[in-house]
Amino acid sequence: MSNEVSLVATVAIGFGLAFPFGLIAHQLRLPPLVGYLMAGVAMGRFVPGFAANQPLTGQLAEIGVMLLMFGVGLHFSPADLKAVRPIAIPGAIAQIIIATAVGTGLAMFWGWSLGAGLVLGLCLSVASTVVLLKGLEERNGVTTPGGRIAVGWLVMEEMVMV
Repeated sequence: MSNEVSLVATVAIGFGLAFPFGLIAHQLRLPPLVGYLMAGVAMGRFVPGFAANQPLTGQLAEIGVMLLMFGVGLHFSPADLKAVRPIAIPGAIAQIIIATAVGTGLAMFWGWSLGAGLVLGLCLSVASTVVLLKGLEERNGVTTPGGRIAVGWLVMEEMVMV
């Protein structure tokens, strides 16, 4: 029973904080997503006050990522990827290789191990498809040629990372 209460409390407080933080971000002319991220930080264990159940929030975060990627899938079809394939595939692969090399080199300079450097480089090589998609939607750019190439490029990055 305590896990059910913890789930309800975590979700309720998360939504309760997401609304005012999203509203503040909107008033500051920032995307609401920035406010939602700040609400998550406010619920975290590094801020005094309420701290969400950590194992539960990890699971909720995974569900959130799945739902966000589902939303990306609603906007992008295999035909769209096929249309931008000549640019998106080589571009995404080149970007991953270059960013991974730069991140690995930087990590080695800092004295990190090769494995840690590769992880850092791979993390640097992936952009947020969801953030780009939200930005393009706000500017009505999803259906433009540049928007389709950008989304295809990032979808390719996501597929390579998986």
